[in-house]
Amino acid sequence: MLRFHTQTAGVQLTAQQPEVNMVRVAVQGLAAVLGGTQSLHTNSFDEAMALPSEKAARLALRTQQVLAYETDVCATVDPFAGSYVIESLTDDIETAATALIARIDDMGGAVAAIEQGFQKAEIESSAYDIALQIDNGQRVIVGLNKFTTDDKEHYPPLRVNPAIEAEQSARLATLRNSRDNGEVERLLSVIRETAKGDGNLLYPMRDALKALATVGEVSDALRDVWGLFEPTDRF
Repeated sequence: MLRFHTQTAGVQLTAQQPEVNMVRVAVQGLAAVLGGTQSLHTNSFDEAMALPSEKAARLALRTQQVLAYETDVCATVDPFAGSYVIESLTDDIETAATALIARIDDMGGAVAAIEQGFQKAEIESSAYDIALQIDNGQRVIVGLNKFTTDDKEHYPPLRVNPAIEAEQSARLATLRNSRDNGEVERLLSVIRETAKGDGNLLYPMRDALKALATVGEVSDALRDVWGLFEPTDRF
């Protein structure tokens, strides 16, 4: 059995008439369940504007709970089994995916394709095509390019409480003052040395984190060796 996780499409959320996003998320969530997903993340309706508010996050959770407890969609393993339309679409996706994998293999594998900017170019090309379709009306987005309103509704974005930010900064300062910073730096050096070769980084990172190194410090140690990836512009 293929085990997979599904997240609803944040790219399809709109800042215009954002309540419509709740409908989009519900439909996408239902599609994921009918497709056999074992794990599901439903986006919050206001994520097109900012980090989700508590209310929006709760509604996203309630969407999953309605699907799970108020319908019988979870009672059948494969409700679309034998459907000509679904089987045909599945075959189309399999054919296209196999061809795409073959192209990547011909480039020398996934890493080589990344270095050549292949995946980035494919994503950008697809995004550009979709944007053109939306702009010319070929692809309908309800509330954005069709069924629009003149109402200018204001949705205040979520603001992080400055007190919480200050509290977290204070906790971080306390951590750094109470740990053995010499030992932390030694273990970060081990990470750097391991990153220069082909050794397993799992255990050096585990040891550094156990000594109370922060995730940011571990990431910085890796960046010291590997730098930052600069994608190739092909689009």
